[in-house]
Amino acid sequence: MSSTLRIGGLATGLDVDNIVKETMQARRIPQDKLKQQKQLLEWQREDYRAINSALRTFRDKVFNIKLQSSFLARRAASSDENVLTASAGAAAAPGVYSVTINQLAAGVTVGSQVVLADEDNGSGGTKTLAEQFGLSGTVDFTLEGAKGSKSFSFDAASASIYSVVSAINSAGLGISAGYDAVNNRFYLTTTSTGESAYIKVTEDSSSFLSDSGGAGANTLGLKLSTGLAKTGQDAVVDFGDTTGLKFASNTFTINGITVNAKKIGAVNINVTADTDMVIASLKDFVSAYNDTLAKVNAKLSETRYKDYQPLTEEQKKEMSDEEIKKWEERARSGLLRNDPLLRSILGNMRTALSSTVSNTGSKYNTLASAGITTGSYAEGGKLYLDETKLRAALQVDPEGVMKLFANSSEVAGEKGLAVRLYDEVNSAINQLGGKAGYDSTTSLYDNSEIARRVKDLDQRIQQYDERLQKEEDRLWKQFTALEKAVAQMNSQSAWLSQQFGGGGSK
Repeated sequence: MSSTLRIGGLATGLDVDNIVKETMQARRIPQDKLKQQKQLLEWQREDYRAINSALRTFRDKVFNIKLQSSFLARRAASSDENVLTASAGAAAAPGVYSVTINQLAAGVTVGSQVVLADEDNGSGGTKTLAEQFGLSGTVDFTLEGAKGSKSFSFDAASASIYSVVSAINSAGLGISAGYDAVNNRFYLTTTSTGESAYIKVTEDSSSFLSDSGGAGANTLGLKLSTGLAKTGQDAVVDFGDTTGLKFASNTFTINGITVNAKKIGAVNINVTADTDMVIASLKDFVSAYNDTLAKVNAKLSETRYKDYQPLTEEQKKEMSDEEIKKWEERARSGLLRNDPLLRSILGNMRTALSSTVSNTGSKYNTLASAGITTGSYAEGGKLYLDETKLRAALQVDPEGVMKLFANSSEVAGEKGLAVRLYDEVNSAINQLGGKAGYDSTTSLYDNSEIARRVKDLDQRIQQYDERLQKEEDRLWKQFTALEKAVAQMNSQSAWLSQQFGGGGSK
């Protein structure tokens, strides 16, 4: 704020406020143009970043296709799903495998052999251990499981059966406890299966959980013998002529085949190539490619309305919100029209997919040979997938199709098409980042080309503000001086008139 004393038109009768305002509006035109340039750059940056975001999403699709495992999808079918179900990973070789489940994996569950006294005190509450079981003093025992051992101590006069359940479940021993209030039974169960899962009461001075005979002559009626563990069992499986394989769980993997065993029995598992999954992946890739190209082409061909420049603050004051919205839609349209960077990116992506993959030993060495072709020139590189032709290629030479997309090599011409495209998309993302930064970039760390230009414009706008303020102060000083001069002349004129008028009356 200027401290200049401003006197507006009191002596001269001039509308000084309006004169200064209109003068300053004219002087602000160069600054308004700088602000418009800044706004155009910021809009352009948003458009670049939107394209970059689309490319980053597309890159994930390309990454999947450049992995050889995407073309090694397998399907596994069990001859009897009541015995087991199966799925196959990329490492599973096609074929028919005989599998026999000789024993299922199991954990350990021990429960009360008799109905326990009711824990309900009849008033909506729970009896203490003393009230429910007639115990006194403290109840002490040490419980051990696959994940550790812990000693417990409960005051019979205050603790309840639910206190015991909670303490065991919180101990992290690989053992869970539960109390069935309907049937009045207590249970201990291992949280895992297999021979490594066990329940062991190492000490029990109160014979609360266990006893020396292990026949259930303890407070909770559990068949646990103090000092002796009850262990689970492994699944025992024959796979082909390999017998006696052991697994701690009923879900296990052999030779790339994941089996979920349900009961004892013998089955055949048929592993085949999952052509449908490969085709679905390539369809998804083609769709994503077309969507990305459409977004870039839309920006390259967007109409530019050069007569619609960003609005100044003064112009916005004269317009409605709807008018401002429609104006700005046109003002920011076409900012990337025929953009050389986007054209280069688009050209590189199309070249990556249109070239030949050499030295694969397969006739499927171009995209078209595998049933994926490019539409007319007017469609901007859009891809079309012929599922019949692609399916035939996958059945005749699945490895050749895999190499077409995912072949890894140090020689550029031998790289798979998806490998090449992934490199091009990565390069494009980096180029656009250098041009306009990224969505997550903060203004403090954005060193992109547009960020530097915006910063330069900010400095120039600030410098202009300072010059305009000085200019406005200067104008007001001039008009204030004029007001003072005219006021002084008016005062002198009035004095002279008074003098001459006074002399004539004597």
